[in-house]
Amino acid sequence: MNIWASAEFDDHEQVCFFSHAETGLRAIVAIHSTARGPAAGGTRFKPYDSDDLALDDALRLSRAMSYKSALAGLPVGGGKSVIIGDPAQLKSRDLLHAFGRYIDRIGQTYATGEDVGMSVADIETINEVTPYVGGTSTGAGDPAVHTATGVIHGLRAVLEHQFDRDSFSGLKVAIQGLGAVGWGIAERLDAAGAKLVVADVRAEQVERARAQFGAVECPTERIHEAEVDIYAPCALGGVISERTAAEVRARAVAGSANNQLTTPAAGIALAARGILFAPDYVINAGGIISGAAATSRMPGRAKANFAPLEEGLAAIRERLTEVFERSTAEGRPPEATAEVMARELIGR
Repeated sequence: MNIWASAEFDDHEQVCFFSHAETGLRAIVAIHSTARGPAAGGTRFKPYDSDDLALDDALRLSRAMSYKSALAGLPVGGGKSVIIGDPAQLKSRDLLHAFGRYIDRIGQTYATGEDVGMSVADIETINEVTPYVGGTSTGAGDPAVHTATGVIHGLRAVLEHQFDRDSFSGLKVAIQGLGAVGWGIAERLDAAGAKLVVADVRAEQVERARAQFGAVECPTERIHEAEVDIYAPCALGGVISERTAAEVRARAVAGSANNQLTTPAAGIALAARGILFAPDYVINAGGIISGAAATSRMPGRAKANFAPLEEGLAAIRERLTEVFERSTAEGRPPEATAEVMARELIGR
C-alpha cells in the first residue's frame, strides 16, 4: 500500500489508519480538503479484495465529497471513511464505539455519517462516544430521504436540458439498486407518473417494486442496456466503463450512486454518443446538504449560515443546469466541467 502512488491521491490533506484488535476494526479516514470548512463525509462499511482497493475507494470518495460540498455551496470540506470487512460478520456495538473514539480524535477537522453498510442506528451508536457525526434521527433525519429528494430535483434539470420537457409522466426510467435511496427515487418517480424498470440483487426488493409500482424487472448485469429514457445507477459505483457506455440505450444517465464512471474515457464515450451524464456528486448531494448545518453546531466549530433544507435541495436543479449549460458552451463532458467548477471553488 502506497498512498503517494495511488492514482486517486490528489494532495489529500490527511489520511488516517485506525485499528482496534479487540473488535477487528480496520478503518481508513481520508480528508481531501478543508479549504471551505471542516470535512464531512459518510462511513462505508464493506469488504474489499485488498487494502489498496480500500485506500483508493476512501481517496476517491473523499475527493468527490470535496466537489459535492463545494458545488452545493456549503462551507464544508470533503472527507470519507471506510471500515474494511463484512458488516454482517464484523459489525458490533464495541467496534462502532472504537471507531467513534477514533473519529473523536480528529473531530475538529472531520465528521462522519451514514453510507453503504451503515444505518442511522449505527451512526447513533457512534454518536454515543463522539459528537462528530451527522444524520441522526434527532437531526435532519435519514440522509437517504434527502438524497432521493435531491436526485428528483436534479432529474428535472435533466428533463429540461435533454428532453425539453418538465414532466415525468410516461417517461421510462431504469433504476439499478433499490436500497434506501433507490427506493425513495422509485417512489417519487412512480408518483409523478414515470414507468419504471428495476434491478436489485435482492429478489424480494424487485418483487416489492413490481407489486407497488408495476415495475418491470431486468437483470442487474443488463439494466444499463434497457430501452428507457433515463438510466439511474443507484447502487455501488463503477457501472459505466467504456464498454458499458457503448451499450447504454438511454438518452441520459443520472442516478444516486457515487463514482459511476470507471474512467474519464467512459464519460467521453457517453458524450460522444449524445448521452447526457449528470455528475453524481452534483445530483446526489442531498445527504450532505441535509447534514451540513449540524456540523457547525459541533464542539469547537465556528457557526455558519445555511439555507433552509428545502431550498438547498431544490438548488441541485439549478447547479446541474449550470453544469450542463457550461458543458455545452465549453465543449466538454458534464463531469469534466463539474470538476473544473468544483476545483475553482476549493482553490485547486
